[in-house]
Amino acid sequence: MENRILGIHHITAIAGQAKRNYEFYTRVLGLRMVKKTVNFDDPGTYHFYFGDEAGTPGTILTFFPWEGITAGRVGTGMATEIGYTVPATSLEFWTARFHGHHVKITGTGTRFGEPFLSFEDPDGLPLTLIVPQQPDARTPWQTPEVQTAVATRGFHSITVTLRDIQGTARVLTDIFGYTPAGQEENRYRYTTDAVPHGSIVDLLAAPQAPGATNAGGTVHHVAFRVRNEEVLMQYREKVVQHGLQITPKIDRNYFFSLYFREPGGVLFEIATDNPGFAVDEPLATLGTSLKLPVQYEADRARIEKVLPALS
Repeated sequence: MENRILGIHHITAIAGQAKRNYEFYTRVLGLRMVKKTVNFDDPGTYHFYFGDEAGTPGTILTFFPWEGITAGRVGTGMATEIGYTVPATSLEFWTARFHGHHVKITGTGTRFGEPFLSFEDPDGLPLTLIVPQQPDARTPWQTPEVQTAVATRGFHSITVTLRDIQGTARVLTDIFGYTPAGQEENRYRYTTDAVPHGSIVDLLAAPQAPGATNAGGTVHHVAFRVRNEEVLMQYREKVVQHGLQITPKIDRNYFFSLYFREPGGVLFEIATDNPGFAVDEPLATLGTSLKLPVQYEADRARIEKVLPALS
């Protein structure tokens, strides 16, 4: 892989009830819980990671489930829709499954020539299943109810809603190396050929829309992928050269990160592939035990007592 942005690394959102969030993503959507840990800044709150078998970058959806949090508002200055790829002919399965589990379906149709099914999770987070024009060969996690023939493969895209897309577009093209790939009404698509899937960013121009409120059922930040720490720091320099404020390198145990707000107000992260989720537990048992950052290990008994039960 080249020293480029390799599409989406992970997306982090905010949920309410931890058990409800866990059951929806593992049982209804059929994702694997690849890591069960806590929020670095609030160790009394879980941090869940859902993805494929190994938590491969480009498949990882993470949540901060804050019990009793109020509902947020989707609006401008926010990532507003998470897209997953699914196989051709699977949308009928998903439609029936969502009806059976009382999942709210919010739309169907075709976008940039690709069929889609939009829905909301129990907190109202907007998600979409999309059949890509080029089949997605990534190996999915499967469950007894969600088999390989219909399972999600990983991310297709992230949609960002903005009053003015110009500054965000410059970040994508001038810093991240993306290129414009088309327009449908007020939706502007940007892509990279660095990876075959999991890289699309759609900018939705909504100059009159209300601003977002970041709380339950909304996206907290979007992380873009790089190979390692050397490339990470190269991108830090690029962001600084463009006059944007960016954090120092932060160790998130399973990857190294930088954070900055792009001109439209959305929190972007750049995250490394290394060291990965198997650094502290075997691949076969990922996500089955609570893993704590080293600074909280001494408080394990207290933390385990306050975290909500998942079963």
